Amino acid sequence: MRKSKITRNTKETQITLSLSVLDSRDSGKLSGSCGVGFMDHMLSALCVHGHLEIDLQMKGDLNVDDHHSIEDLGIVLGTAFSEALGDKGAINRYGCAYVPMDESLSRCVVDISGRPYLVFKADFKYQLLGGLECAMIREFFYAFAVKSGITLHLENLYGENDHHKAESLFKAFARALCEASAQRDGEILSTKGKID
Repeated sequence: MRKSKITRNTKETQITLSLSVLDSRDSGKLSGSCGVGFMDHMLSALCVHGHLEIDLQMKGDLNVDDHHSIEDLGIVLGTAFSEALGDKGAINRYGCAYVPMDESLSRCVVDISGRPYLVFKADFKYQLLGGLECAMIREFFYAFAVKSGITLHLENLYGENDHHKAESLFKAFARALCEASAQRDGEILSTKGKID
């Protein structure tokens, strides 16, 4: 099992996160909370569909808003994911998934390349999903991509309900990430001979 533990303390957030990247036969789960209910719901979906186990202790300045908490969560989770994969040898490297959620359909394509990049396309009708600002969904994925060193293309192709759009995005991300990080036999999938 591939594991990591990251602690990050700032004046805005205090986060300790343990991550286990499980075999795709094992069910993932979230323990703990980021303090934003809808984001906890998305993290739970990420764990189940991405076969991840996350133990999270977190406090943030939610009296200000959710920006620092969600962005810093992406930073810590991205760092933990990169560390858990180690040298990134013997993984599939690429992953792709389409996930429907009722009327909404999202696509995610991932390259665990060592080159951080985000293409994010999603429009939301409303400012908030529960206590989560919809604008912070992109910021979470941006922080994750940068700190994990992945190339991430994530798009909601269509949909009407903001909840369904967000959930299909997170589930597509989870499935693509699981496929890309799955272990395989053979040489590192890079003409350079390493991923960094």
